[in-house]
Amino acid sequence: MDQQTADKLIQATDWMRKAGVAALGMLALFLLVGTASELKSYRYIGSGVTATNTINVSGEGEVFAVPDTATFSVTIREEAKEVADAQDAATEKSNAVIAYLKGEGIEEKDIKTTDYNVYPQYDYIRSVCSEVGYCPPGRQELRGFEVSQTLMIKVRDTEKAGGLLSGVGSRGASQVSGLSFTIDDEDALKAEARGKAIDDAQAKANELAEQLGVSLVRVVGFYENEGGYPMPYAYGMGGDAMAVRAESAQAAPDIPAGENKIVSNVSVTYEIR
Repeated sequence: MDQQTADKLIQATDWMRKAGVAALGMLALFLLVGTASELKSYRYIGSGVTATNTINVSGEGEVFAVPDTATFSVTIREEAKEVADAQDAATEKSNAVIAYLKGEGIEEKDIKTTDYNVYPQYDYIRSVCSEVGYCPPGRQELRGFEVSQTLMIKVRDTEKAGGLLSGVGSRGASQVSGLSFTIDDEDALKAEARGKAIDDAQAKANELAEQLGVSLVRVVGFYENEGGYPMPYAYGMGGDAMAVRAESAQAAPDIPAGENKIVSNVSVTYEIR
């Protein structure tokens, strides 16, 4: 073998060695990145490890607040032989009620029509029985038409509620009903109640873990039952059972608003070890 051939062989061997080292380096880098990504997913997501040892506890939180909003319904009914006449009479009274409410500081956005109906009204005419005792069936005879309009009123000053009930009754309302007291913006109260419920669950979990001789690792499940709030508490008067007929609405009734209770019920699952 001459010197030139030997040099070429040495160069080829050196190139193959460097290529092998580079390939091994790339493989090591790939494995390192894959391992780091897998460890990161375990650390932050926890999806790679299923919690098998768990305890579940429930918690409840309550917050009481004085209602700042009252709502009630006002219904106007009018009857006449012709539909147009009944509508005109109902509209006149409805406009009078709305004008009164606006004059008392109720904004237009807080007065909403929730129902408007036109019903035919019939009288039942009984037939005259014959001498032999046969009584033919009676018949219905159109008497006229009834028009009814229902307004939903939102009162943002609860102290005015009693006076408004009396006021709309004296201005032609046929019925005032459905008085209820609510809190206009409950989000902050719901968050406060939820926080108390979570604290209650955490305290129960700590106590249970101590009794079992285990340690709490992390929260692996959470559920909130939103069906329990808001609810009236110690009203005094109000609710759907209250109906004021216009004929009997003389003086402004005293209507205590009481308190509303906001309730949050949560269920929390903890991993233990």
